[in-house]
Amino acid sequence: MSRRELLMMIGSVAGSAVSYRAMASLGLTTESKYQGPIRLEGDVKGATVLILGAGIAGMVAALELRKAGYQVQVLEYNNRAGGRNWTLRGGDSYTELGGFTQKCEFDKGLYLNPGPWRIPYHHRGILDYCKRLGVALEPFVQVNYNALVHSSKAFGGAPRRYREVQADFNGHVAELLSKEVAQKKFDKKVTKEDREMLLEALKEWGALDKKGAYVPGRESSERRGYLKPPGGGLSAIPEFSRNIMPMDELLQSRLWAAIGAGHNYEMQTTLFQPVGGMGRIGDAFRREVGNLIRFNAKVTRIQQDAGKVTVNYVDTVKGGATQAATADYCLCTIPLSVLSQIEVNVGAKMQAAISAVPYEASCKVGLQFKRRFWEEDEHIYGGISYTDLPIRLIGYPNTDYHSGGKGVLLGAYVFGPNAYEFTAMSPEERVMKAYEYGKMIHPQYRDSFETGVAVGWHRVPWTLGCAGAWTEEKRAQHYENLCQLDGRILLAGEHASHIPAWQEGAVLSSLDAISRLHKRVISA
Repeated sequence: MSRRELLMMIGSVAGSAVSYRAMASLGLTTESKYQGPIRLEGDVKGATVLILGAGIAGMVAALELRKAGYQVQVLEYNNRAGGRNWTLRGGDSYTELGGFTQKCEFDKGLYLNPGPWRIPYHHRGILDYCKRLGVALEPFVQVNYNALVHSSKAFGGAPRRYREVQADFNGHVAELLSKEVAQKKFDKKVTKEDREMLLEALKEWGALDKKGAYVPGRESSERRGYLKPPGGGLSAIPEFSRNIMPMDELLQSRLWAAIGAGHNYEMQTTLFQPVGGMGRIGDAFRREVGNLIRFNAKVTRIQQDAGKVTVNYVDTVKGGATQAATADYCLCTIPLSVLSQIEVNVGAKMQAAISAVPYEASCKVGLQFKRRFWEEDEHIYGGISYTDLPIRLIGYPNTDYHSGGKGVLLGAYVFGPNAYEFTAMSPEERVMKAYEYGKMIHPQYRDSFETGVAVGWHRVPWTLGCAGAWTEEKRAQHYENLCQLDGRILLAGEHASHIPAWQEGAVLSSLDAISRLHKRVISA
């Protein structure tokens, strides 16, 4: 069982609070500590800072340090800003390790976010930068009750609606509990008055009838949907839903595992996405600090002495001799999966920390269709369908509803062992695998599919993985050593946070690092 499957199961059975504590213990999430715009006051004495990487962490640092009076230079491997904040659009080309080059052939206005695709409401740091930089946001639909939950091993392989699975699971559990409460099995734990209130609450929560049973009828239909919805005129009389899933079949199907995702703290509404793609955030930062960035600069060596930091790099486009950049201090935001392969003369503790953190495997596949069949045929507007197939989920666009014409689905978002399998394939094979699995859920794939693009993150040259995969033991042993100022070198990024894999982690890590660096400078 993967960690993500375990967390989804905890969330669906025990609720979001327990799931959140489990995620926190694994270093997957924590409350954002953002308190508003940082204030770096005092005389910086003309200090220079070299920032490695123009991802979110690097550009936050560049913006704030320049504003405080520092002389800033940024070296970036890519020809764009944003790092994993990335949107692939029609006309874009991308070459991964192994030499596979993909040219995205999406129609104008359509896109895939290969990296982050949503921003929780409580990620106050990244949201504040969106506001300050004028990045327009729109809602991201995490839970769509009309989306699908699918098991290839249950109910003949036919998908079920999310609302049906949630209603039936809650209804069966509520009925069991209400019977136990009614028989006074909990009398040692609840008073008579509390027992009566609990029975009333279970009826409401589980849509039970007056007898405390979860059965076909008005109560259950108002949760799982009607066989014939209420109407108007002579056809107004509704027909109640009759196909409630038996509890044993529902439990064996494991469809209930999917309904916990929206309960997790990081997935609770409201979530946001930038209008036009997640890469709009990177674009906005580039407008602010682009003149500080040297693009196509591949870092090959990082050295420091008592007076300065020297970084060697090569131009990935023009080639030529190795070049050097120097500064009083260096803030390195290069992912640890890459940094661990670069010569860096830091202390043994930081070096051990850099080498200690592996990176998650992940793969995303975007599929373009010639019509928005999920809206036209199935009335699914945004949100996510879940499956036990290797693609794991299908994400629907949260914008341009009722626009007609073409659309792009997130046809696969793969983690764990399946992600290694997908990454080992060629991009074309990944696209076709996502197509083959997806048509088992949406037969309309056969007539509507046009083109696709696929990103396996372990083949992405500047990241070599999705995000830092801390364990509780490794965090206890290495985290503080990773984040400490080592001579004149500091690290920042999602890997140097307790919110790995989220942009908020990169923002908070960067602000913490430059605050400590600033204290060093003004006190020197």
